[in-house]
Amino acid sequence: MDQSKINVRYAKAFFSLAKEKGLTAELQKDANLISSVCRSSSDFMILIDSPIIATSGKIKAIKSIFEGKVNLYSLNFLVLIVENRREKYIPGIFRNLEELYRIEEGIKTAVLTTAKPLDIAFVEQIRKSIESEIGGKVELSEVIDAKVIGGFVLRVDDNQYDASISTQLKKIKEKLLQAELK
Repeated sequence: MDQSKINVRYAKAFFSLAKEKGLTAELQKDANLISSVCRSSSDFMILIDSPIIATSGKIKAIKSIFEGKVNLYSLNFLVLIVENRREKYIPGIFRNLEELYRIEEGIKTAVLTTAKPLDIAFVEQIRKSIESEIGGKVELSEVIDAKVIGGFVLRVDDNQYDASISTQLKKIKEKLLQAELK
């Protein structure tokens, strides 16, 4: 079965349980924590990907890591995934869970790319401005990329506004080359 289908099916099943129990916000926090552990801990990823470690060992490790930190439903869901030998899909399942929560709550994701880090207050002002423009909540994340040179690139869902110096320089270069060819 396709990995993305597995991720989506497990995520949808768990999300529907969360909605039924009225725990979507709490379980979203759990999904965020578990996704964060998957992204930041290479040891955790080695543990869940290892064919050498028995299922019971993986379950013990997962319980020791997450017990008391996540809701019992989230912990039992992790155990179920491991018991079904789908542990390598944990990062994808929980990414899909986060996305389902964003869709349910009408939260848009935005990425602000700049050459240097911006002041926190300024980033918050940008987030509020985007929220008033689109009429909903926005999760704004920052990316630092020196190639931007200056200015910024703002991406909200599938829309992108590029006000970077590097893009402006590319446009000028193209115009000069076109003028030179004529």
